[in-house]
Amino acid sequence: MSTTFQKGLQYGFYFDQGRCVDCKTCVVACKSWNNVDPGPAKWLRMFEWETGTFPNVTLHALFAPCYHCANPVCVTAAKGAMFKEPNYGAVLIDPQLANTSSMRDAATACPYGAIVFDSDSPTANASKCTLCIDRLEQGLLPLCVASCMERALDFGSMDQLVKKYGNVRQIESLPAASATTPSIVFKARIEHQTLIPYDASQAIQLMAKRDPYPAIFTDQTLLTPKPGVVGRASLNLTPKNSAELRTTKGRI
Repeated sequence: MSTTFQKGLQYGFYFDQGRCVDCKTCVVACKSWNNVDPGPAKWLRMFEWETGTFPNVTLHALFAPCYHCANPVCVTAAKGAMFKEPNYGAVLIDPQLANTSSMRDAATACPYGAIVFDSDSPTANASKCTLCIDRLEQGLLPLCVASCMERALDFGSMDQLVKKYGNVRQIESLPAASATTPSIVFKARIEHQTLIPYDASQAIQLMAKRDPYPAIFTDQTLLTPKPGVVGRASLNLTPKNSAELRTTKGRI
């Protein structure tokens, strides 16, 4: 179903962290629509990381395209290689200047790591989420939003989104929103609640059993990860290179 997007407004996203199951359908849809080659360049990234220890582990998910900030510090750092598009508020790269050194400065300036490169070479081409501006011109939603099976995403003018969902611009582990004013509204996940009380120690003992075979483990301390064992124990929005990128989020 098509709609008409009024020009001259700042458009952005809404993300409900509690509804997201990190299926990465949005990531695949983004790569497919924009013909982004397999490799380190990901215009839309889904981050996941774990906190807590078994059996009280929490899995976090974060939808991370470019947030098309109202105050894009990357544009200033890019020294003319990027610009703020006036019709929908999209932050875009000048394709003629995508492999200049200023794009590395712009990538460093972006607190969300939205600018990506096709390799680690100093002259690699930079690219990023375009807010699906080509689809907006056709009256179509960004494909990431249209493809979300869990309805964890929404899209519209920021005035509409704030009126509908509130004005939460950052959630746990994200940089402060005051410096850039990202064009996204968040709904943070609700903390898990124990609906039926249980003894965690007894539950672990039951899980260890597999009669008539030997127990899977006998020492419960083995279930507590040692420092460095959990590779994704925190959010890393700005990996330093392709190798680090592969260890901080799903490979797609």
